[in-house]
Amino acid sequence: MRLNHLPDIEKGAPFPYTFNWSIMVSGKRIADVGYKLFSGSMMLLTVYGGYLCVLRAQRYMQRQKQLQLAAQNESTASETIKD
Repeated sequence: MRLNHLPDIEKGAPFPYTFNWSIMVSGKRIADVGYKLFSGSMMLLTVYGGYLCVLRAQRYMQRQKQLQLAAQNESTASETIKD
């Protein structure tokens, strides 16, 4: 009798082989979803961090411009007083 035509279970492969495989697939799927959620949240945090950095730089530059204008106005005012 030929044994090549028999399925794996009849050849002596362990029965829960299919069951463990389905658990591995669902575990892999859960891991993939978890990885995608984690990666997405890290991307959002990176974008938000960049936004905060740009806001801070913009405020810094605006403050520097205000200080420079205040210094110019002060020097102009002192020159007017001297005249």
